[in-house]
Amino acid sequence: MDESERHRLILDELKERPFATVKDLLDVLKVSPATIRRDIAKLHEIGNVRKVFGGIAAAERDDAPERLAARPFEENRMLAVDAKRAIAREAEALVRDGDAIIIHGGTTCYLFALRLARRNVRIYTNSMPLAARLWEDGSCHLTLGGGELYREPGILYAQASGPPDFFASKLFLGAQGIGPNGIMESHPLIARESERLLSRADELVLLADSRKFAIRTRYTVLPLSRISTLITDDGLSTEHAKMLEDAGIRTIIAKVGTGE
Repeated sequence: MDESERHRLILDELKERPFATVKDLLDVLKVSPATIRRDIAKLHEIGNVRKVFGGIAAAERDDAPERLAARPFEENRMLAVDAKRAIAREAEALVRDGDAIIIHGGTTCYLFALRLARRNVRIYTNSMPLAARLWEDGSCHLTLGGGELYREPGILYAQASGPPDFFASKLFLGAQGIGPNGIMESHPLIARESERLLSRADELVLLADSRKFAIRTRYTVLPLSRISTLITDDGLSTEHAKMLEDAGIRTIIAKVGTGE
């Protein structure tokens, strides 16, 4: 199989799925990992695919509306801090002592989990920054998802793993964007992991500051109908509040600048 044929097969594979790992492509191309990585580099260089942590994704169109790449965890921590803290405060009120909960990666979820660090709760997380902080400063029961570390979003992910052996009353999830079609992310690994974790929780609580309603990204992770409760800040517009009401989502508004 020559290079042009391999490139065609890789592009065909991305028509069927938004993301493919090197292991996925090994099964398709039957060549060495080194050859696949060279092919990925060439396709990325000419703009036919995007290299992402763990593999490749289909190239984004330049005309896609409000297209934003995900910021690294440390950079995102510096944005809308007051709103995130207010949301975290409201989210803590939903957790009872003795609860078992799942907390996904993301900076709002990180601030929320810190409020639970010394409470009598069981937490499952795939967030390496959160796990490190809870190990250092917390006394809660902590279960950590396994797999490879993807440094940009700061999450642990195992390509071949099924749902975790952990059952929770609630999954607390962040979002890069929110729109009429649902929760959106630009990183394909986060999209995959969100669905996997939700299969082990009774309900989904979305933590998202009001900026997220203006952001449109590549992947719709979950439809609005999957959200039980959404916590956002008091910058939420009337239009977006109506969208949530029409979708039957319980919405909690966190007042920025009050409380701790």
